[in-house]
Amino acid sequence: MAALALCAVLPFGRMADARDLVVGVEAIDYSPVYGYRDGQFIGAGRAVLDAFATAKGHRLSYQAFPIKRLLAELIHGGIDLKFPDSPNWQTAVRGKRAIAYSDPVIAYIDGTIVRADRAHMGVDAVTRIGTVAGFTPFAWQDRIAAGKVTLTENPSFEALLRQLQTGRIDGAYANVAVALDVADTVLNMQGGLVFASKLPNIHDSYLLSSAKSPEVIAEFNDWLAKNQKQVADIIAASGAERGVR
Repeated sequence: MAALALCAVLPFGRMADARDLVVGVEAIDYSPVYGYRDGQFIGAGRAVLDAFATAKGHRLSYQAFPIKRLLAELIHGGIDLKFPDSPNWQTAVRGKRAIAYSDPVIAYIDGTIVRADRAHMGVDAVTRIGTVAGFTPFAWQDRIAAGKVTLTENPSFEALLRQLQTGRIDGAYANVAVALDVADTVLNMQGGLVFASKLPNIHDSYLLSSAKSPEVIAEFNDWLAKNQKQVADIIAASGAERGVR
């Protein structure tokens, strides 16, 4: 279920002024959804934000931070905008701080990737789950806490999916679009790994947020509503919602 967006409300007729805006992004490669690679922010997320900026005259610069520091930069005003974001992430750190969240930008599934020959296994057949280090497998937390599933962490998607391919783990819990893109384009495993839709998973959406400029979030929401086809075309061309639709 998509996270509820807390949208900024502006007086009637007021628009955000065209300006220079710093967008804080995660210092990881989550292609094709978003990613920071070779000093550049890439992916569908950037394409959507750039299209918005072009339409409204804003000039965006992207700065990458480790995930925990990125949230601190948002809260303390070091950046104007943060992408991706969700009010459901690191809720203890956010507290009751005033942060404006956009409407959903890119939908995603965090789910379980398995070998194609085990595509129809049930949840009780899964005893070993792997993730990328720092990624929390929320959909499996109850079974992990109960001792029914063991969790291993890997330094990269490539290492995670190689463990899955060789049978060292039963499933890889990750963003479905990202994991399948890595399997196809980096590891040449086309068709060898699949999303097991009947195993635990979470549907949600990536949002844009701001603590400093809620009027920009309101403007972005208005642009999203009026340019749904353009945004949908960007997402479809990139494969950023693979597994979702």
